[in-house]
Amino acid sequence: MTGYAPRVARRPLLVAVVLAALVLALGLLGLCYGASWATPGEVLSALTGRERSVVILDWRLPRVAAGAVFGAALGVAGAIFQNLTRNPLGSPDVIGLDAGSYTGALFAMTVLSGTSAQLATSSVVCGLLVSAVVYLLSVDRGFSGLRLVVIGIAVNAMVTALNSWIVLRADLDIAIAAVGWSAGSLNGVDWSDLWIPFWVIAVLLTAIAVQARAMHQTALGDPLAVTTGVALGRLRLLMVLVGVGCTATVTAVAGPIAFISLAAPQIGRRLAGSAGIPLLPAALTGAVLLQGADLIAQALLAPVALPVGVVSTAVGGCYLIWLLTKEVRRA
Repeated sequence: MTGYAPRVARRPLLVAVVLAALVLALGLLGLCYGASWATPGEVLSALTGRERSVVILDWRLPRVAAGAVFGAALGVAGAIFQNLTRNPLGSPDVIGLDAGSYTGALFAMTVLSGTSAQLATSSVVCGLLVSAVVYLLSVDRGFSGLRLVVIGIAVNAMVTALNSWIVLRADLDIAIAAVGWSAGSLNGVDWSDLWIPFWVIAVLLTAIAVQARAMHQTALGDPLAVTTGVALGRLRLLMVLVGVGCTATVTAVAGPIAFISLAAPQIGRRLAGSAGIPLLPAALTGAVLLQGADLIAQALLAPVALPVGVVSTAVGGCYLIWLLTKEVRRA
């Protein structure tokens, strides 16, 4: 037994190191890949300032950084809601938060002038409204994660129908832009689109990292969490705010990118061999999934770059079928 415990303790750290290395490797590949291939030496020269490359620094690097940061944010958002609901289906895209954030973005595009600030604010506000509706409907006679997931799926369907109605009623040029943006895409992002979202995500991730230990205690059961001094009401409010904030921030910039927040936490948990859903493996797995999906989206019909949401939805749909089949067999 003395040799077994350290191996268990080292496994999450080893997984985190491997995933971080994979994030860096995919980032390097993303900087090399494009209409013209750049060698790793050219990429390193551009990153260290020895050579100035507009293509690498101003075109490819923002996309690679967005893939890593947004993927991590979606992975953490999924981990938060799966810990909150204690259900592998409890992710923002399943329970309607992505659709709610998209409603806010549609409101900004069709009613307001559609500036970046309006998109971000409307996405966060509508995401919070949908999460409040789902949460309030699910707390009848006590909080239930399963009830939250079921109600969230129903709310997701209704909000998706509302979004379709808004698009159909919009002017043609706005409707075309909205439908293209709804697929979720990193095409064309630049540094001016990313500085504020990166800072927002950094603040949100720091806030939830401070409460990571308390969040993992709640996964073991409310009575145990209360006995260890966890304030459940305040913690759950923080978890919802951070989860919605991460989802809405990504949606405001890149559109709703489906299934990353559903798959990343469970893949990270299995890799780390953890009973709960740890945040760091979920974040790194989300970054790997989104970066990998974006590279596939760029290469699949090159030189035309597909929206990354097309690839993540196709892969995530297969994962969802497997997950549902496993849950039905377990039941």
